Parts: sequence; structure tokens; C-alpha cells
Amino acid sequence: MVSTTKIKSVDFYRKIPRDLTEASLSGAGLSIIAALAMVFLFGMELSTYLAVTTNTSVIVDNSSDGDFLRIDFNVSFPSLSCEFASVDVSNVLGTKRLNLTKTIKKVPIDPHLRATGAEVHSTSGLHLINHGDEDHGNNTYAAIPLTGATFDKFSHHFQILVVNFYAPWCYWSNRLKPSWEKAAEITRQRYNPETDGRVLLGSVDCTEETTLCKRNHIQGYPSIRIFRKGSDLKEDHGHHEHESYHGDRDTESILKMVEELLKPIKKEDHKLALDGKTDNVVSGIKKAPVSGGCRIVGYVRAKKVPGEIIISAHSGAHSFDASQMNMSHYVSHLTFGKMISERLLTDMKRLMPYLGLSHDRLNSKWFVNEGQFAANVTIEHYLQVVKTEVVSRRFGQEHSVIEEYEYTAHSSVAHGYYYPVAKFRFDLSPMQVLISENPKSFSHFITNVCAIIGGVFTVAGILDSIFQNTFRLVKKIELGKNI
Repeated sequence: MVSTTKIKSVDFYRKIPRDLTEASLSGAGLSIIAALAMVFLFGMELSTYLAVTTNTSVIVDNSSDGDFLRIDFNVSFPSLSCEFASVDVSNVLGTKRLNLTKTIKKVPIDPHLRATGAEVHSTSGLHLINHGDEDHGNNTYAAIPLTGATFDKFSHHFQILVVNFYAPWCYWSNRLKPSWEKAAEITRQRYNPETDGRVLLGSVDCTEETTLCKRNHIQGYPSIRIFRKGSDLKEDHGHHEHESYHGDRDTESILKMVEELLKPIKKEDHKLALDGKTDNVVSGIKKAPVSGGCRIVGYVRAKKVPGEIIISAHSGAHSFDASQMNMSHYVSHLTFGKMISERLLTDMKRLMPYLGLSHDRLNSKWFVNEGQFAANVTIEHYLQVVKTEVVSRRFGQEHSVIEEYEYTAHSSVAHGYYYPVAKFRFDLSPMQVLISENPKSFSHFITNVCAIIGGVFTVAGILDSIFQNTFRLVKKIELGKNI
């Protein structure tokens, strides 16, 4: 058996007999100071423990191969009609997606960027339009030519005026020409303008009547518009829309369209205004924008490789006059990746000094073709995109807090040989910025707290001993002098 005496010999905390201890005012004061120092240092250590250390580094982008990048945008074009506005996406891998519609919304706007109508849906299948087999040898339109001086007179005289706005140089206008001539002639024979007065087919040469075509917001040739008692505007849920024909362009289809338009109008009532009932009109009659501008809102998903978004006028059965096209635009917003909510940014104020806040460099900016009459002017933006990720390591686990894409933007205006476009080229950096949040471990906190308590207690005890010994020594010296 090991004796208790031997066990007591390893005691680190040997006690001084109570009758040998003595309290003093200096010791009490030093104890109070030591306690205050412990509380202060504990508070400092607790604050350090609760704080998060943030480190910034640049690493290779850790996105997986199958990741797609979402690109949100809201761009307004005061001089591009929604009827022909097209959004195309392509990349260096050869992937091309033309005239996206599923995630894109187009709203007609006026020159002041105010909405003027409901959403315009893209017209599909224009490349499948039947133009008929009529002879193309005749170059004189049989339809009544309309000018700025006679247009209002005819449009108000007839209940229905169907107008072909064309350009002599346009391939599609020339393909429509023989069918239109024949349909106009047959219509005049069936519905004599002198005795019937309900319908007339006319045509406008937009190279001669530029003002008239601009007034009717004609941007593509040929454009077939339907005017009812002087106006091609049809009310739809409080908005007004142009009526435009996008069906087949052979003689039979044009005549069928005329017959469907006349069904609600009785011959004896041809002098009365139409009541707006057009439910039976042939399906080829569709809405066209009431104004010449368009706001394009939506998003696209692109692979994380260099690519471009192109916004332009496009149609499989129309031609455009490049000299009259203006691709000036206003960018309300353009961002890459998921949008960071304002609430998240508010909660993450500590990260603001580390985030570049360059995720919206193009927002709220105008890009204008200064030479308004210059032809084939393309406005191009070159965007260099860098991924920024904030990673937090808590409780031994790592999780992503914020993932955003910041970009720099360089814009230019250039002349080209093709139709002008608005082009947004993006190039993703192979590197990314990694912001790491590293909290202090609890074991480190406990160790420091123990060190504070023990250190302050020990130092205070040493100081008290030095003070007491010095005090005794001074007393002995004074007693020796008195003797």
C-alpha cells in the first residue's frame, strides 16, 4: 500500500495554514485590479473568438464541366420593332440558338421608353410561307399605289384597307408582287370599289414615301397592314395594337384573308363603322407593335465558355434597310449568375469591403449611335467575367455563402457590311476569387481564457509578494535606525 504521506508529496497546490495568512488593503486593491483585468481580457478574447477572419485568394475556377451560367438582362431599343426583334446566343464551341422566345419577353415602347402595349409574341414559321407560283415577269403593281396625300383619303373611305408596304429592291417584296397584283385585281372585281366600298388592296413604295412608312413604324419589307376606317389599331385589354398579316403570300391565301375580314361587315352596312369583332379573322392576321421601339427582358443560360448574345432585326420573309436601322439602346440591367438579394447583402455587410460590387457595370447606361444617319452601325460590348465565391468554414464543414459574377465592360461603335446589331460578347476568366471565412476554434478560445485567468492571477500574486516584502524591508530599516 502506498502511504497517504507519499501521495500528498505530489500535491502542486500546497496550502498555507490559515493562521499564517493575513489580509491587507494593498492585497485587496491588487485583487480588484486583477479581477477587472481578467474581465477585460476575457471580453477581448470573446470578441476575437466571435469575429471571423477573412482571407482572399485567387484560384482556378472550380465550376464543374456541366455548369451553365445564367445571364439576366433588360435592354430597351427605341428604334427596333418588337415585330422583328430577335435574341440569338452562340459560343466558341459552335453552339447556336436563334430567336429565343421561351425565356424572353418583348414589350413595345415609345421613344421615351414607356410601354405602349402588351407583350408581343414572336411570329414563327415565316420561312415556311407559301409565295405561290405566279409569274414574276410583270414589274408594275396592279394594286392602287398610295401616297402620303391619298393614304388618309382611301383609308377613311373603305371599311377595310389592306396595304402592302414594300421596297422595290427587296427580294421578298418582289416574290409577293405577282400574288398581290392578282389578289388586288380579283378583289376589285368581286367587291367593286364604286358600288361595294367595303374593301380595297393598296400598296406603298417605302423608298418614295419614307415619311408615310415611318409614321406607320414600317421596319421590314414587305409589311402587310390592315386598316379599319382609317386606323390599323385594335384595342386589346386597354392597349392598342397594329393588325398585321403574317400568313401565306399566295393569291388564294390573300383572298381568303380578305373574305374573312369582310364576314362581320354586311354590304348594306358598309358605311357604318366596324364594331371591332374580329374573332373569325384568318389566323394569319396577328398583332404588330403599336410603336417602333422594343424592351427585351428575360434571361438565357449559356455554357461557361466565351460566347455572345446578339440582339438584331431578323425575319425569314422580310428584308431590312440597313441605312434606316438604329441599334441605340438603354441597358436597365445586365448581370451574370444568380442575383444577390438586397436582404442577403444587408446581412453580409462584413463582406462588402471584399466584394468588388462590379456585377452591374452596364446598368442604367445609354449606348447611342451618334451618327444617326450612318448605315450598318453595330454597338458592341466586350465583357470579361470573373467568378467570386465566399466560403464559410463552421463546425468543421465548408459551405458556399455567396456566389456572384463580376465583370468589366468595354463598349465600342463600329461600321460593318451586314445589318447592324447590338452585341454582348462575354469571356469567362479561368480563375476565380475565393473569399474564405475562418472562425476561431472553441478549444483555442478555452485555452486562451485559462491562460488569461492563470496569468493574471500569477502576476498579481507576484506583484503582491514583491510589495509585501518591500514593505517589511523598509520597516526593518526604519526600526534599525531608531535603535
